[in-house]
Amino acid sequence: MAQPKRRWSKQRTHLRRSTWKLEESNLSTCSNCGEPVLSHKACPSCGYYNKKQAVEIKVKEEKKENN
Repeated sequence: MAQPKRRWSKQRTHLRRSTWKLEESNLSTCSNCGEPVLSHKACPSCGYYNKKQAVEIKVKEEKKENN
């Protein structure tokens, strides 16, 4: 198997690894409820996108305890 002729310098290694960082997500505010929302996605809390109802959100009913 082929081997590299020279060892990679620490600077070269660090430059190569420097691109492995997390990027911040682009958040915008919902036009209907004001919650933070990912760009170009329907709001998960109210279901609006571009000032129109895009998705109908179902409200989870809490289980009633029988005592």
